[in-house]
Amino acid sequence: MVHWLEQVVSRRECMSDVIRNELTTRILDGRLSPGTRLVELTIAREFETSQAPVREALRELEAHGLVESRPYRGTRVREITNREMAEAYQVRAILEQHAGEQAACRFEGNVADLEDLVGQLRTAAAAGDVEAYSELNVRFHRCIIEQSGNQTLLRMWETLGFGIRIRVNVVRQSVDLISRAGEHDPIVAALEAGDGPEAGRLLREHVESFIPAWQPAERSTAPSP
Repeated sequence: MVHWLEQVVSRRECMSDVIRNELTTRILDGRLSPGTRLVELTIAREFETSQAPVREALRELEAHGLVESRPYRGTRVREITNREMAEAYQVRAILEQHAGEQAACRFEGNVADLEDLVGQLRTAAAAGDVEAYSELNVRFHRCIIEQSGNQTLLRMWETLGFGIRIRVNVVRQSVDLISRAGEHDPIVAALEAGDGPEAGRLLREHVESFIPAWQPAERSTAPSP
């Protein structure tokens, strides 16, 4: 009985991921514009599933700031403002600097996992695979956050929802993925050397370089995020 229930929950979670990813793609490429209403029953029919995984997918999208739910208006696509993106990256830069400083001692002489992720990043970049690149990028940075040993920092970082924000950057800013992938090499080198201050500095500069893309044109020229 327990095994059967676990299978049901697993299938539901899998379908929730499928729906979340597809809706994310449609929002980012403009097929679902800000203000568009997302009706659970309609989505469930499209994906030939119940409303439960749809509801879970919409909850995740709301947690990441892509949709919003209001009484009597239902769930609608929300606009991610330039200011919101810039402020999120300002906070992320500080968090990752601290994580790099704290994690360096754990990575010293042992960065095989990070090197593997950078290799996969390059492969995704060369293929122009935005979804894979975004996912691998999140895994790379999350790995460093985890090795900082600070669970509160990890929770704060996850709350900012960078899995989706990175995809927003890639889709909206005409990113040179190959160049961006290469920016991870000096970070890995500093961590391998156990140089916390240098790793933290590089991580902060890497993240802060995304910010001008979300500031008014008269204040800066947008780089590729």
